[in-house]
Amino acid sequence: MNTILGFAKGKAHVRVATLEGPRVNPYVSKDDFQDFDVTFLVDDIAAFTVDDGWLSVFGHILLLQKPEDMELFPPEIPGYSYLMTFDDYRKIDLTLLPLAMLEEYLESDGLIRVLLDKDGRIGREIVPTDERYRLRKPTARLYDDCCNEFWNLAPYVVKGLCRREILFAADHLALLRKELLRMLSWQVGAERGFSFSVGKNYKYLPRYLQARIQERLMETYRTDSYESAWDSLDGSLALFRESAVKVAVWPTRIRPMTAI
Repeated sequence: MNTILGFAKGKAHVRVATLEGPRVNPYVSKDDFQDFDVTFLVDDIAAFTVDDGWLSVFGHILLLQKPEDMELFPPEIPGYSYLMTFDDYRKIDLTLLPLAMLEEYLESDGLIRVLLDKDGRIGREIVPTDERYRLRKPTARLYDDCCNEFWNLAPYVVKGLCRREILFAADHLALLRKELLRMLSWQVGAERGFSFSVGKNYKYLPRYLQARIQERLMETYRTDSYESAWDSLDGSLALFRESAVKVAVWPTRIRPMTAI
């Protein structure tokens, strides 16, 4: 952090620097595996992108990815990003944004801590919060869409297994499982209140599930043989149906799809 902040202070083009993500989330336990998610709001992005040599100030880079300079994996956010893994195994995801985007950026994500504001442009206290990432109560339409997508994917898994196309089947089973995870997260929210986050890729979801449900969920990840893939599909169907019924009868008056 001293290196990051020292660079930002000494680089005239950097006017605002922030830290984001798990490192500023008060509800996430700290560990050595957390990335440093940093954003510099600058008055001239081209001053940085013309040459990558300035990145060496952060350490010796083992692996560098620049989404804005890739064809296979195009960027998901505006600006210019450097995803850096260093030889001490730390990782910095550094994003450059034009200074004109400051207000838009501050409104886009609650997990932001301001490290540096050279010109006093922000003018208000920014308190990190994970509220935008917390579970949301599903509407009846969202519920129906989840059910529809889940059951629509199931025949593709069956088709792949019957044709002995294990990769096709496993891929669609993974898509189907995403809807299962979504439904299970709604069930957890219905049981415990929609006041917390289950994390990126549902990584915290297991801690809120009963032990037997956890076991059944993990059993759906086995696709190392046709037999295990069939078992994973059957387990997914049963678990989804049970969870969907529980969500459907919870007090939001969502009703299950009559076709299933």
